Amino acid sequence: MDIKVRVWRQSGPSSAGQMVTYDVKDISPDASFLEMIDVLNETLILNGDDPIAFDHDCREGICGACSMVINGVAHGPEKATTTCQLHMRHFKDGDVIDVEPWRAAAFPVIKDLVVDRTSFDKIIQAGGYISAPTGTAPDAHATPVPKKDADAAFEAATCIGCGACVAACPNGSSMLFTAAKITHLGLMPQGQPERDTRVIDMLQAQDDAGFGGCTNMGECAEVCPKGIPLSLIGRLNSDYRKAISKH
Repeated sequence: MDIKVRVWRQSGPSSAGQMVTYDVKDISPDASFLEMIDVLNETLILNGDDPIAFDHDCREGICGACSMVINGVAHGPEKATTTCQLHMRHFKDGDVIDVEPWRAAAFPVIKDLVVDRTSFDKIIQAGGYISAPTGTAPDAHATPVPKKDADAAFEAATCIGCGACVAACPNGSSMLFTAAKITHLGLMPQGQPERDTRVIDMLQAQDDAGFGGCTNMGECAEVCPKGIPLSLIGRLNSDYRKAISKH
């Protein structure tokens, strides 16, 4: 395949950026999107140019590091698929593909396609944990958990913290991310001691980090590569109302 790639290039956080067009030739349809960027970077390096900076790690759809808006869609055109798991066979020979970083006030661009997602860490630090007594680990079956709760908690826990929800949201809100983290702990017995303070503190950290407010547009759930449902935001709001009424 021969394609054109228009990539956002920005040398630093305070620099002005622009879209730069590159020709990428003889790409296998079986190559992943990141492998295509690798090939492009090899050409740039050989030509003495600065390679495109982008985040990646596991390349298995697990770590959440890859973060690109492809043709206006976070992670690209395939649903429930991270950028690293997107393959070039989903594009056509001669296509022009736009590649941009996550766009959100809370995710400032560091360089090119790399953004600073420290704000997610601050939300987790505010309450994404449980209190566990020290000593011998309890038996795995010592605390019964209803299967319905266990399944729902596991669904929420599949969030990989990639930030696609924020990039897709017109308001730059992180409510789906925060809801997933609050839900997967709040449904388990081990998460009950901090349940009220967790939702209050994590939402406050979210606001302090500069994320926008949620207006239930649903774009976040549409682009989530792990299929986190929008209903978790409703559960978060319910937990918040209950927690506020007690404090």
